[in-house]
Amino acid sequence: MLSEPRSGRLAAWGNALLSGHVSPDDAVLAMVGDDAVHRVEGLPGESGPVGLTLALGRLRTLGVSALRVALPAPGHPLGLSGPPEFNARALEAEEAVICHGAAFGLVPQVYEAGPEGDVHVEVVWHVLPVREAPPADVPSLGEAERELAEALREATRALSRLDVAGSGPVAQAAIDAYRARAEGGRGREVLAPGYPPRAARVLELAQRVGLLVSLAYEKGHGGAVSASEIGARGDVLRVVERTARRAQVAAYNSVVEEREKGAR
Repeated sequence: MLSEPRSGRLAAWGNALLSGHVSPDDAVLAMVGDDAVHRVEGLPGESGPVGLTLALGRLRTLGVSALRVALPAPGHPLGLSGPPEFNARALEAEEAVICHGAAFGLVPQVYEAGPEGDVHVEVVWHVLPVREAPPADVPSLGEAERELAEALREATRALSRLDVAGSGPVAQAAIDAYRARAEGGRGREVLAPGYPPRAARVLELAQRVGLLVSLAYEKGHGGAVSASEIGARGDVLRVVERTARRAQVAAYNSVVEEREKGAR
């Protein structure tokens, strides 16, 4: 199963709720997913953690009209706009949600307990002030789709030359990624109601490419044997992984992108 960042679920279903496409109960159920519970801490006017339903309602009254996703990594503050304190927390979590219409951001903190196979997961979203500025390095949806398709083509060629993607699960992931791009609308279930089909298609392709990268890393150096080949393989994978994260953010943020286009 393809993984989805918790910030993606929160933003996608939060946007569906804020735009009136789903009920609060349906939105919260989708946001929590397989976790036990999600709470929100640090909301203005609240002395302690509150549930998602109350938190989203309060954010709406504070002026929040939509939610964006940030998926930063070391050296790549993707989707962030500051201040440094918020960026540092988001980088540690490798994800965050940025509010549109009010200067707040939410960073998840995950708590796990229990034996393997029966892990109890609780998530606390910390509300922190953010800088109201354009997010870093986020492409438009169209740009992200083109970049991702090109990166996948180049990566498949390069990894094949290095004999690290010629067989097994990595090759199958690459084939599946190409197939996903050809089959329009296949990724619709990975996004909430109200998103354009193109966003769902880009998100599914990005997730499949992310799977390809994960499998390639799990395979170690693959068929690369020399230091130069190992270095080249790592360079290829880093470019593809970065491009896939940019595409995921573009897909989740496409609702805000469309809204801003309409306002111009």
